[in-house]
Amino acid sequence: MNCDIKEILLSKEQINEKVKELGAKISEDYKGKDLFVVVILKGSVIFAADLLREISIPVTIDFISVSSYGSGTTSGQVKIIKDLSCSIEGKNVLIIEDILDSGNTLFNLTKMLGDRNPESIEICTLLNKPDRREAEVATRYSGFDIPDEFVVGYGLDYAEKYRNLPYIGILKREIYEK
Repeated sequence: MNCDIKEILLSKEQINEKVKELGAKISEDYKGKDLFVVVILKGSVIFAADLLREISIPVTIDFISVSSYGSGTTSGQVKIIKDLSCSIEGKNVLIIEDILDSGNTLFNLTKMLGDRNPESIEICTLLNKPDRREAEVATRYSGFDIPDEFVVGYGLDYAEKYRNLPYIGILKREIYEK
């Protein structure tokens, strides 16, 4: 797998430090409040697991799986593949996502979850690609701004591979342009 990586963008150590920082900030911001964490499957699972261990307040965790569909690969039309198993009405919701790219999916998902009457909805994303943004999405917690490159590792994949890399790397172009 490592031979398919053009360069390491973020090391395991850089990621660990940022996750600790985000966990401390979230813990402080939600101190004394109930926090309901929504983990978006599959890519954010590794980030979420590490982040949740750094949050020092009680949390409730649930998972959602969504798919963007339409004529393009990122149409922003959201289809729920696996929905939450309990209500978020009246709850402080924190969505954990691995990467904010075009923003279309998160924009639409946030609207859909907002219709369920939570007390609040915020987003925590490890990676942000501002150069790819098509939809305005406000993130309260963001780890790293990254360039417009195809990245894998630490949960991010290409064809369901590379998720288990302990770092985030730029995938060689010849791998994904076959």
